[in-house]
Amino acid sequence: MRSVGLITEYNPFHNGHLYHLQKSLKVTASEAAVAVMSGHFLQRGEPALLDKWRRAEMALRAGVNLVVELPLPWACNSAPQFADGALRSLVHIDVDTLCFGSEAGDLEPLQKCADLLDCHREKIEKETRQRLRKGKSYPAARAEIVAELSNDATLSPILTEPNNILGIEYLRAIKKNDTTITPHTIRRSGAGYHDLDTVGVIASATGIRHKLNAGEPVGTFVPESALPLLQEGLAGGLTPDDDILFRLMVQALQRIDQLGAIYQYAESDGIGKRFYQALQVAGNLEGLMVESKSKQLTRTRIQRLMMYALLDLDAGLMSEFLDCGPLYLHVLGHDKAGEGVLAGCRKSSDIPLVGNYSRIRNVLTRYYGRSTEKSRLAHAMLALELRATRTYGLLMKCWPGGNRNLDFFREVIRMD
Repeated sequence: MRSVGLITEYNPFHNGHLYHLQKSLKVTASEAAVAVMSGHFLQRGEPALLDKWRRAEMALRAGVNLVVELPLPWACNSAPQFADGALRSLVHIDVDTLCFGSEAGDLEPLQKCADLLDCHREKIEKETRQRLRKGKSYPAARAEIVAELSNDATLSPILTEPNNILGIEYLRAIKKNDTTITPHTIRRSGAGYHDLDTVGVIASATGIRHKLNAGEPVGTFVPESALPLLQEGLAGGLTPDDDILFRLMVQALQRIDQLGAIYQYAESDGIGKRFYQALQVAGNLEGLMVESKSKQLTRTRIQRLMMYALLDLDAGLMSEFLDCGPLYLHVLGHDKAGEGVLAGCRKSSDIPLVGNYSRIRNVLTRYYGRSTEKSRLAHAMLALELRATRTYGLLMKCWPGGNRNLDFFREVIRMD
C-alpha cells in the first residue's frame, strides 16, 4: 500500500490541515496518509491546546489513516532536530513519500537552500554567530548569509518563512538519513502560519487559538467531523492554563541547581542570568517570557529551555537522545488502512511500535536487553514521555479525575 507521510502538530486540526491531507494524497497518488504528530508539548516550547489522543482522533475523523507520536526530544526542539526526528520516524514506518506545505510551493528553491546550508554549514554557523552578536535575529542572519553565498537575492525571503524553513530541514534530513522517501511540497493555502486574520474558511492554528482565547466561534475553520471533539475539550476545561504553567515553571526554574540545566543548553548566551532576573519580577507567563528574551535568544528558544527545565530534561541526556534517534514509536490511532500500514512496517522496523503502554517495559527489554546502552536510553525516553503526560495533566484547567499516567490506560484509537 503506497503511503504518504505528514509531519504535523494539529494544534488543533483545521481546514488548512484537511486541504494538506487531501492534496498530499492526490499529488503523491497514495492510498494511506501517515501523520507523525507532536504529543503534549510542541516545537515552539508550548503545551498543546488539547491532549494528544483528542488531537489524533480529530485527524482520524478527518481522514488521516495512522497517527504516530513524535517523541518529545524532537517534538520540542529546533527546526533541524524536529525535522530529523520526524523523518527518522517516517523511515521506521516505511512510508513512500513525504508531502509538506510551504510558502514557496516549489521544491527547487527549497532544495537549493538545503544544499547551500549543507555545503557551507561551518561557515554559515560561524557567520551567523557573529551577526547575532551584532544584534541580528537568527532567521534574518542566516537568510542574509545564504543569499550572499549563493549570489541569489531571491533565496533570502525563502529562509524567513516558517514553513519554508521546516521544508528545507526536511530535505536536509532526507539527505542526512540517506532514505528513499520522495519529497513533495504543496503551496500553503489561506492564512499564513502566524496570521491572526482568516482567508475564507481557512485560518492558521495560531489564528484559531487566538479566536478561542477571545471567545469567538471557530466552527467555520474546523472540519465538521472534528469540531465536536474540539468543543467537548474546551467545554470540559481539558486545556492548559497559563497561570498554572507559570507557577510550575517558576518552581522548576527555582528548583534546578543554580539554573545549571539551563546553562548546559545555552552557557554562552547569558540565559541563566536572564532567567534569574526574570524570576524576581515576572508576575505571569507572558512577563517571564518578555523579561527573559533578547535579540540573540528568541522567544521560541526561551520557551523550549523553560520546558526542558519543567520536564527535568538535561542537555547531556538530550544529546544522547538526538544521537541515537527514536527507540520506539507510540501509535495513537488508526483506521483499517492505517492498520494495514502498521502490519507491513512492524515486519521491517528495527524499533518497536507500541500502543497502550501497559507492557512497554517488557517490550523494550525484549528489543534491547536489560543492561545495554540502547535499553538505558529507551527507558529514559519512556520516563520522559511519562513525565510529559503527567505534567500536561497538571496544567489542565479542570482535571476530570483518575490516574495521570494516561499512557498506560488510554487505548489505541481505532476507527472503522
